[in-house]
Amino acid sequence: METTALQMDASTALGTAQANALPRVPKTKDIEQLRKTAQEFEAIYLSQMLKPMFEGIQAEEPFGGGNAEDMYRSLMIDEYGKSLAKSGGIGIADQVMREMLKMQEVN
Repeated sequence: METTALQMDASTALGTAQANALPRVPKTKDIEQLRKTAQEFEAIYLSQMLKPMFEGIQAEEPFGGGNAEDMYRSLMIDEYGKSLAKSGGIGIADQVMREMLKMQEVN
């Protein structure tokens, strides 16, 4: 049985339409970048939630106080947030990643 050019064009067009109907699956590199972005978001969120815990703590004399300690405390809280997010966090990164994947499927 011979296939005509018209049949091949129809099957190619049908294959293209079916391929366009399938959801776009992100590449592994894209998923890794999404995971990193979601984890960074969770780290920022967690550090913002940790800041009030440290506001009432005053530095002891003779070694504490001043602008340098305020700067150090800010950086320390940011690192706490990153560490918490990296070790599993509280699940925000997973939810954010799912939503970002859903947004990509729509496009």
